[in-house]
Amino acid sequence: MLCSGRDRRGPSSSHELTGPDHSRRIRGPVTIFVAMLRSINVGGRNRVAMADLRGIANSLGYGDVSTYVQSGNLVFTGSGSPAAVGRAIEDRIASDLGVGVPVVVRTKLQLGRVLRENPFALQDLDEKTVHVTFLSERAKSGKVAQLRERAGQFGNDRFDVIGSQVYLHCPGGYGETKLNNSYLEGRLGVTATTRNWRTVTTLASMTEQLR
Repeated sequence: MLCSGRDRRGPSSSHELTGPDHSRRIRGPVTIFVAMLRSINVGGRNRVAMADLRGIANSLGYGDVSTYVQSGNLVFTGSGSPAAVGRAIEDRIASDLGVGVPVVVRTKLQLGRVLRENPFALQDLDEKTVHVTFLSERAKSGKVAQLRERAGQFGNDRFDVIGSQVYLHCPGGYGETKLNNSYLEGRLGVTATTRNWRTVTTLASMTEQLR
């Protein structure tokens, strides 16, 4: 079970990178966060404009707010635990926009660990075939064991569960794999959201700019 080489290129405006908005900064010790929304702007459902998302983050008192592409990726500074920050953003999206959207949050340090722990990173793989499913919390060990028992049932697609992430290598494309976000949520019993490897590395690069 293992995924691909890292995109070492920095963020590009051609990928709809915004910010950061330096108009609001948190005083005192801060944490750099990445918030990832689940399944927005897909098929006309769960519409969330990135300008609205940035406005919500600013209204919650977060600073240095940036977004990346339209799938709902937010980089910002603030305080609190990742779980508490995710709930605050979820609640505000629901109250302000009337959309119920799960939000999975990682700190800069946690995202850096994802880069280092990716078991596919040192292999000569097309980065387009590499994805990471971010779990809202660690799945129960029994659920993980049951998923691993099915490892041979996905054709050429491979996966590895490490901590609160599922690393994926899908040679035929993510759109064709059975190891999609909904399947993993069902098997592991936790909310999740999936990003391709290029998005993961770009988000990590964005957090580095806030050092």
